Amino acid sequence: MAFRIRPDRPFTAEFRKVARAQLEKAIHFLENQPDGPHEAIHGARKKFKRVRALYRLIQPDAKEFRQRENARIRDMAKTLSAVRDATALVETVDHLSSEATSPDEMSALAFASQALIERLDRIASEELDLADKIAAAIRTCREAIDALDELDLDDGPRKTSRRLAKAWRKQLARAAADLVACEEGADAEAFHDLRKVGQTYWMHLALLSDLWSSAMQAKQREAKALVDVLGHEHDLSVLTQVVNENPDRFGDSDTLARLIGAIIARQQDLRQRAIEQARLVFADDADTEATRIALLWQEAASRR
Repeated sequence: MAFRIRPDRPFTAEFRKVARAQLEKAIHFLENQPDGPHEAIHGARKKFKRVRALYRLIQPDAKEFRQRENARIRDMAKTLSAVRDATALVETVDHLSSEATSPDEMSALAFASQALIERLDRIASEELDLADKIAAAIRTCREAIDALDELDLDDGPRKTSRRLAKAWRKQLARAAADLVACEEGADAEAFHDLRKVGQTYWMHLALLSDLWSSAMQAKQREAKALVDVLGHEHDLSVLTQVVNENPDRFGDSDTLARLIGAIIARQQDLRQRAIEQARLVFADDADTEATRIALLWQEAASRR
């Protein structure tokens, strides 16, 4: 099933259908593991992010449900993240190596790559209960599917449009605040927050793409480009944290300095690109865009 909510059908039924489909796909990954457990976890975590973004749309009228179910998925996903996150750091350094500006920098990055591979192997070897974690995650997904039957929303076009407008307005207000923080030179957390709100926005555009297909798809592409840039920036922030926590594992002082220099140079470039892209993605006023979403929903829902 496509990741979208059709406005010509009752909202609650569509919401349940989309959430159930994403959770069932996550279960399929975790149960079958065609490319091994870690790739299965990676695939499942993508579905969990979609479900959590979906839940934000009902926050105005189902606050308790959204908070409870969001926490259920969030906490479960965290139990599966260790090896995949460690793998992402190896990939990050390898990408940095492809853009090295000198032999000395290339050498420092090669040293870092080996250190991170050893770290990955150590984390993987210590995760002896992975099968149990996967089994628990599958049970949690099934519990989340069952919980969807508890959701009781007013499916009237006007009520639904107001719900969506409120959720939309809140996300765009968060985006505006996060963008200002990034522009003012805030720390890595502000860029991480901008990434999260960008991911949610991108997924919401996909969910409601039937309202105005051409415009929504164009906005999706812009938002996806922002999320990709911020994803790389976030990987570098995590890498910096790991290096700072274990500097002795990344070579002598000269090697460490070259590694950190490469990270900082790339991160500064990504942050500037992210700010420019975010200004494009979030150019419209939050109230104006939320009102547009409400009107589009009412018009589309009236065709039932």
